[in-house]
Amino acid sequence: MSPAPSDVAARAAELRRELAYHGHRYYVLDDPVIGDDRYDALLDELRAIEAAHPELLTPDSPTQRVGGEPVSHLEKVRHLQPMLSLANARSDEELQGWIERMRGHLAREGIEDPRFEYVVEPKVDGLAISLLYEDGLLVRGATRGNGEVGEDVTHNLRTVGSIPLSIKDAPRRVEVRGEIYISLADFEQVNLKRAEAGLSTFMNPRNSAAGAIRQLDPRQSAERPLSMWAYGIGVHEGLTIASHWEALEWLKGHGFRVNPDVARLTSGDDVIERCRDWERRRGALAFEIDGAVVKVDDYELQRRLGVVGRDPRWAIAWKFPPTTAVTRLVAVHWNVGKFGSLHPYAELEPVHVGGVTVKQATLHNEEDLARKDVRPGDEVIVLRAGDVIPQVVSPAPHVVERTDRGPSPLPPASCPVCGTPTVKPEDSVFTHCPNRDCPGRRWQLLTHFVSRGAMDVDGIGEKQVTMLMERGLVRTAADFYRLTAEQLVELERFGEVSAANAVAAIEASKARPFGRVLFAIGIEGIGAITGRNLAQRFRSIDALMAASAEQIADTPGIGPIVGQLVHDQLADEQMRALIADLRSLGLRLEEEGPPPGEGPLADKAIVLTGTLPTLTREQATERILAAGGRVTSGVSRRTDYVVAGEAAGSKLEKAERLGVPVLDEAGLEALLHGGDPG
Repeated sequence: MSPAPSDVAARAAELRRELAYHGHRYYVLDDPVIGDDRYDALLDELRAIEAAHPELLTPDSPTQRVGGEPVSHLEKVRHLQPMLSLANARSDEELQGWIERMRGHLAREGIEDPRFEYVVEPKVDGLAISLLYEDGLLVRGATRGNGEVGEDVTHNLRTVGSIPLSIKDAPRRVEVRGEIYISLADFEQVNLKRAEAGLSTFMNPRNSAAGAIRQLDPRQSAERPLSMWAYGIGVHEGLTIASHWEALEWLKGHGFRVNPDVARLTSGDDVIERCRDWERRRGALAFEIDGAVVKVDDYELQRRLGVVGRDPRWAIAWKFPPTTAVTRLVAVHWNVGKFGSLHPYAELEPVHVGGVTVKQATLHNEEDLARKDVRPGDEVIVLRAGDVIPQVVSPAPHVVERTDRGPSPLPPASCPVCGTPTVKPEDSVFTHCPNRDCPGRRWQLLTHFVSRGAMDVDGIGEKQVTMLMERGLVRTAADFYRLTAEQLVELERFGEVSAANAVAAIEASKARPFGRVLFAIGIEGIGAITGRNLAQRFRSIDALMAASAEQIADTPGIGPIVGQLVHDQLADEQMRALIADLRSLGLRLEEEGPPPGEGPLADKAIVLTGTLPTLTREQATERILAAGGRVTSGVSRRTDYVVAGEAAGSKLEKAERLGVPVLDEAGLEALLHGGDPG
């Protein structure tokens, strides 16, 4: 006899409660009371009930952590409350300076001698995410993105066992902020399994976690052992909390993992000591951190302190010093740059530094290489700071005392790519390959052409350029525009969809403005800013090619030496043939918009700093130029406006010190339309 429907429903509800309890003990408390086999048996029983009675399936059922079809793309979503960035402190003095700036700001608000309490927590090196719960159910999970707009990754975040799918006694709406990460032990196991399967290993835990969260198929995300630390609350409706500490207590009481070593302190000296304690313990933690975060606890004080640009005045990140390690320098090799200059780089015995395994590091140029006096066979100090390219700093201290060191490495007498004898021009820090048809030079020019900031062709990067050159499909930049999807499908890693997308991206790049094209085609002396300045002044490629070296030199940022260099390259037959080819293919070789001195931003000097919510730096620059304004790199009293986004840094500070008006993206939009920026 079959059980009554009410009995089945009761059993399903009981199983959900039991599985939620055991999941919380396993993923959040790290204190399981049953084995995996028992947990799997309970989960299988619930799956069977839900399969037989679909009406009993609930959105927060443990069976729904992994399910559904892969998504076709990640939708953009706007955060209900911005996910702010943090200013940095790297010393006692900088942290004390932050405290004094807060006191000064509050004094101007009429609050004398505020009683600060601080919360200090680890700055986990992972991926920041936002979880939105409505009436207790997880309805959306998103990446931080640019702080204003992120990507909807709900399907992947549901696979993370430490993220509750539902909350008991929940308010009508609450937004939980956290950091997704992979523990060091789990990361090691993931890489071990991949290596045994003949797959490439991941570079570091952060990249592995971020890549998992941005997968289109949740089953791939579920294969990686992701965890989350909750670190705060954003928007909350129907929930009364007066401080950050209360928010953390609420999160702990509602099933979220909050780091147990978070501390509330009352003095700046205690805060500094706590940050140093995290730094001392860094190597013993089960997860990677790159600093500590200090926040003013009281929400009312946070509100009164407010935000500067994209950085809250009431929080700061204590950043740990750059990470270094010692390893052996195996060899010095040389790359060929896009204008023929030879750049040395180090081949190293693999070493773990700053969260990644480093096998290569930059040596900058041959003069820097000689100054550092590092030689193959030496033990050397390698430095890596954040995402900066690792560099060899110097020999290890004991090395310079040895008498059996090998010879100092010198630039090669012939090009390492094409074999042409090299030359060292006067007053140059680089030895050069003079062969303009060198495959190394051509590869650099082609990868530069499609790179971000130049033609920005999505789907065509270094590996794709290598394959296209090897197949003889691309020799000059113009050849990109002759590629077909059928040709790309024949290449490794291209499917029908990615090939069609790449061809569409190449076609879309024809809309890039004239200044970007000038930068992209590879004229020595023309960078992104000088390309825009030349385009704005001469208005067309024909006028620029007809200009004298002196006229070119009069352009801001050029000067006589670069002016002559640019003039000579534009007169070269090979360059003129490339320009003619690009013109015939439909690229923009004339400037649009008003000339300098006209438009709503006529003669206005504007500095961009930080990351804007929806505009890239290039897009913002193009719109300012199109409105008749000028984009400059440095802040001075002659600067009309500074447009500040996330992580604005020292330019924002200088603008405030000089009294230069500071705008956000909305203020810039108002300016562009001839309105009052507010």
